[in-house]
Amino acid sequence: MSSPGKVFLVDDEPELRQALARLLKAEGFDVEGFGSAHEFLARVTEDTSGCLLLDLSMPGLDGLELQGRVAATGAKLGIVFLTGRGDIPTSVRAVRAGALDFLTKPVRRDDLLQAVRAALAHADAQRDAADAGAALRRRYAQLTPREREVLVHVIAGRLNKVIAADLGTSEQTIKVHRSRVMEKLGVDSVADLVRAAQQLGVAPVP
Repeated sequence: MSSPGKVFLVDDEPELRQALARLLKAEGFDVEGFGSAHEFLARVTEDTSGCLLLDLSMPGLDGLELQGRVAATGAKLGIVFLTGRGDIPTSVRAVRAGALDFLTKPVRRDDLLQAVRAALAHADAQRDAADAGAALRRRYAQLTPREREVLVHVIAGRLNKVIAADLGTSEQTIKVHRSRVMEKLGVDSVADLVRAAQQLGVAPVP
C-alpha cells in the first residue's frame, strides 16, 4: 500500500487552515499545518518533499518570499498558491518562480484536489530526478583519473585511435577504458554518455 501524499499547508487564518486540513485528510492526504512562513521554514529541509499549499498574503514573509526561501533549501515541493486576493501579475510571478497553480479563495473542492495531486506528482518527479543525479555522481566518482581523461575525449566525438595518440597509449587500451567508463556510468551508447556528462557538468576536451 502506497503512503499518503504529504501536504504542507501554510495559512495564517486558523479556521481556513483547519477546514482545508480536514478536507485533505478526508481524501487520504497526510497534512501538516503552519500558521506562518517562518514556522514552515523552521521545518523544511533539503529532504522535505510533497505539496506546499501556500497562502499568498501573510504577516511577515508573504507567500512569494517564502517560495524563494524554499527554493534555496533544495526541498522537493510542488507549490500551489491559495489566496483571497490574487491578481494576474502576482500569479505570473509565482508561476515563473516555479509554482504549479494559483487558486483563489473560496476554492472549489475538485480544483483544490486536482492541484494538490498534480503538485505531489511534480514533487515525486523532482525527488526521482535528484536521486538519479546523486546515483550518477556516485558512479562517476568510481572512475579512475585515466578513465575520466578518456571520457572527455569520447564525448568530444573523437575516435579511439585519435584518443590513443593524444594520450600516448594504444588503441586497444582506449577501447578497454572506454568500455569501463560506459559500464561504470551505466550507459549503453555514446549519446547516453554525452547526456550523462552534461548532467555531471563534465565538458568535452576542447
